[in-house]
Amino acid sequence: MMESFNTWLSANMATIIHCGLLLGIGLPLLRFTGYLIRKGLKKKVSEQSIMLLSKGVVYVGSTIVVLMALQQAGVKLGTLLGAAGIAGVAIGFAAQTSLSNLISGLFLIWERPFAVGDVLESGTDRGIVYSIDLLSVHLRTYNNQLIRIPNEVLIKSSFTNVTRFPIRRMDIDIGVAYKEDMETVVRILKEVADQNLYCLDEPEPLIVFKGFGDSALEFQFSPWFAKTDYIALRNSLLTEVKKRFDAEGIEIPFPHRTLYAGEATKPFPVQVVSTPEIPKEGCS
Repeated sequence: MMESFNTWLSANMATIIHCGLLLGIGLPLLRFTGYLIRKGLKKKVSEQSIMLLSKGVVYVGSTIVVLMALQQAGVKLGTLLGAAGIAGVAIGFAAQTSLSNLISGLFLIWERPFAVGDVLESGTDRGIVYSIDLLSVHLRTYNNQLIRIPNEVLIKSSFTNVTRFPIRRMDIDIGVAYKEDMETVVRILKEVADQNLYCLDEPEPLIVFKGFGDSALEFQFSPWFAKTDYIALRNSLLTEVKKRFDAEGIEIPFPHRTLYAGEATKPFPVQVVSTPEIPKEGCS
């Protein structure tokens, strides 16, 4: 048996070497080509298009290289492709969900409602778009976890692209005590927005009096900012509002109970008075 194997190996050595070279050189070369595509088109087209183009070149090229190696080895491709066609029909019936995700992925690629790097909200999921594939979209959460969302889900339901546009508006609800002057509150909020480095001058910050709450005058403070400055603006703005309110004597109410005499006066003074103990009468 060893002699027959050696005979077969000697007769097919050239074919084996050719197939090995074809696979050993062709597949790494395709991966290098995908790298060159990502590197060369990085500043010319979107990240989404680069990713799909590089993966398409690698997948299609790998299929061609493998088929060439099989043909070189003497495998009849007609029979192989016929068997693959029958198997493909069977797999197609069993993988209707994957086919639906594939078609949905093509629609997402064509429509381009979001791109790699955008912040996406879908249901309870929120994160930065990490990759866009033909079957699913991957999100990277802020605590560095991966979320996989099937493309069919994104096509059938609504989602929010938080960072689609270059500027955003931050809506902050602020309440002040009823005794405070409303014009003074509006003036302070405008000054805080003007002095903050991350607030845009145009469009102007929106300050709206929302109404009379249970225990506060309710305002909506909505400055505009560049989408990359969200964290910096929120942290600095809330700190500056608190400092200015404290400096101006503006009260931010918190849950408590106060008695008033029907007008904006000071609370009733409450004093606990101890009563003298009354001696009990002795029993006769």
